[in-house]
Amino acid sequence: MALSSRGATGFSASTMIRQYLAKTSLTTTTPRTSWSIRRMSATANPPSPTTGTTEVEEVDVSSSSSSSSIYVQEADTLAGLQSTFLKTMRDRGFLHQCTNIAELDQQLLNNAPVSAYLGFDATADSLHVGSLLQIMILRHLQKSGHRPIVLIGGGTSKVGDPTGKDESRKMLSEEDIQRNTDGISKVFETFLTFGDGDGDAMMVNNDDWLSSLKYLDFLREYGTQFTINRMLSFESVKQRLNREAPFSFLEFNYMILQAYDFLELYRRYNAILQLGGSDQWGNMISGTELGRRCEGAQLFALTAPLITKSDGTKMGKTAGGAIWLNADKLSEYDYWQFWRNTSDEDVIRFLKLFTEVPLEEIAKLEELKGSDINQAKIVLADEATAMLHGRDCLAQIHETVENMFKGAGEVTEGLPRIFVTASDLEGDGKRLADLFLDLELATSRKDARRLIAGGGAKMGDEKITDEAAVLTLADFNGKTEIVLRAGKKRAGVVELQ
Repeated sequence: MALSSRGATGFSASTMIRQYLAKTSLTTTTPRTSWSIRRMSATANPPSPTTGTTEVEEVDVSSSSSSSSIYVQEADTLAGLQSTFLKTMRDRGFLHQCTNIAELDQQLLNNAPVSAYLGFDATADSLHVGSLLQIMILRHLQKSGHRPIVLIGGGTSKVGDPTGKDESRKMLSEEDIQRNTDGISKVFETFLTFGDGDGDAMMVNNDDWLSSLKYLDFLREYGTQFTINRMLSFESVKQRLNREAPFSFLEFNYMILQAYDFLELYRRYNAILQLGGSDQWGNMISGTELGRRCEGAQLFALTAPLITKSDGTKMGKTAGGAIWLNADKLSEYDYWQFWRNTSDEDVIRFLKLFTEVPLEEIAKLEELKGSDINQAKIVLADEATAMLHGRDCLAQIHETVENMFKGAGEVTEGLPRIFVTASDLEGDGKRLADLFLDLELATSRKDARRLIAGGGAKMGDEKITDEAAVLTLADFNGKTEIVLRAGKKRAGVVELQ
């Protein structure tokens, strides 16, 4: 019997865990010291890439040997890093947690190229800016002389990562996963160099090994390597249980499959380092432990902080929707504008994380005050956009911006665009609110009506005052394009075919 997601959703991990806890008198919020021993100095603080942290070691007393050190980021250790990759992670703000960082530093220094991987589940047909931090880590890894492995989660996408979710992810079909895999795969070629050389990137799919596993064989060989006690300590599990949100047995298995991925990648490609966001820390540690127990391998895990904007909102989402990386889902102009609209508080941090502008130049930009900070925002927008879409698009974007906002003749190349025909405009015409939605200048019809009511919607230079206003053939007045504007900095084109 091969592993399958079918049937597993019928079992509630929440119910099973609570029954287990009731029998063992174990709680999810206060682990009993009889199950684990946590060693920590009296001055221990949460992980901090700038001040350093104390070493924390967890020991499972049911095991004959202690687990590896979970994170070591003492200030003197960070200051003494020698490998190019770890120094870049430290200096540009990527480094959050790392296992055995001194040993990893020596591996990266003396054993190039080191193979490291980062996973991306195929849950949508494009990645968005929220994934860009992880892609940049892989890019820095390769530029430091090591081999990045892009792991596409074709197999784990059949399960769904419960991390940070209050409810189960939508179950995806095989066709959905394949379409999404095709969609997200192409962006990596923009940031990484793929090939057969020692330092060339490679892309693999965990469906190649996960879908062929036999359930009972897998349980017998690897099930004993995971304890419920340890799995209950994971933040993703505790959050779901504390909120009494449904948590299926299918999702509960995700952390085991992610750990097994690390073991499989070590066996196949000698990958010794897993990279990821700090919300994946528990799953990544399980992978290092599985490699040690099954292969006697010294594996490492390194996380970057979860990036939020200064206002507390998630990176990659705006009022207008997700900031997609695929050009067919978001225009080069809109992508540029996203970075140009960065807040004053975020611009220097984002320059370090999302561009390759040298730190010395960023330090000079950091000295800018008042309206001069806009110069740093333009550098951020230019460099981030050039990295994804190529530098050739910048001239057109700059011309469009200059003409749009300084009253010169209209230039519409680079703006998001939709097409209508004369037959579309017959009769009562086409509602402008719908066109704002089609151009993604509004997130819903209600949002479009609110934009019009607030005086922020224009057709050309004319303010739209009627929420029920329509576009007719007469509005084109012999032209083939009409520009719709949402506020001062967002616009799109309706082109007559």
